[in-house]
Amino acid sequence: MRNPTFEFTRAITRRPAASIANGLRAEDIGNPDLDSMLAAHSAYVAALRSTGAEVIELDPLDAFPDAQFVEDTALCLPQGAILMRPGAPSRLGEVAEMAPALRGCYGDIREIKGPGHIEGGDILVTGTEILVGRSDRTDAAGVAELAEIAAGWGHSLREVFTPEGVLHFKTDCSLMDAETILSTKRLDASGCFKGYRVLHVAEGEEAAANAIRFNNLVLMAAGFPRTADMLDKAGYQIVEIDNTDCAKLDGGMSCLSLRF
Repeated sequence: MRNPTFEFTRAITRRPAASIANGLRAEDIGNPDLDSMLAAHSAYVAALRSTGAEVIELDPLDAFPDAQFVEDTALCLPQGAILMRPGAPSRLGEVAEMAPALRGCYGDIREIKGPGHIEGGDILVTGTEILVGRSDRTDAAGVAELAEIAAGWGHSLREVFTPEGVLHFKTDCSLMDAETILSTKRLDASGCFKGYRVLHVAEGEEAAANAIRFNNLVLMAAGFPRTADMLDKAGYQIVEIDNTDCAKLDGGMSCLSLRF
């Protein structure tokens, strides 16, 4: 039987637009290079497809320079998809652009109507629950509305808190399997993963915490050798993807796809 937390048959991605230099960022460490980002995107899609999954690639959206970070627009569950309500005003329009693709894949689409806000980057679905991190982009009202929708589909939701200065909950963690979390020590110290097996990224490699388990693979950002070695020794099959340009826009592996 398929485990819906990390075994997927489909993914949705969106190619980066020429307007990416206008994307949001917490700190200006330089503009991303479009050609390099497109090459990394192609490698990412190829890795997903190598598992046998269907990957739906959507066209770039010049009007929305952050639109390649599709994860923030929706939560995909076995019962249906829930359209999010991003906390960044410039990203609100991305949800309507994503909705047609999801309606082509799901018979049941719900939506966060507000006034609260919530982004997919703050949501981690494990084998037993949905963890949602409060952050600058996800507030209490957004979490409460999602909890009500998820409960109707039989899912329990637990609210946790993202460390100060960390953009999204999943900036600092990712699911390795139904019971195992890859996390920074600073996030794990909050106690939010009690009862789970937790693997810590290496000191100084905190950016490696945002990875994805996709079928038999773990996709992680390149350039974090100690964390990659730890995951390899733990029995995971690693694919390293160049995340240099996405990182300039606070993006990581999970941000780049919706998986279901």
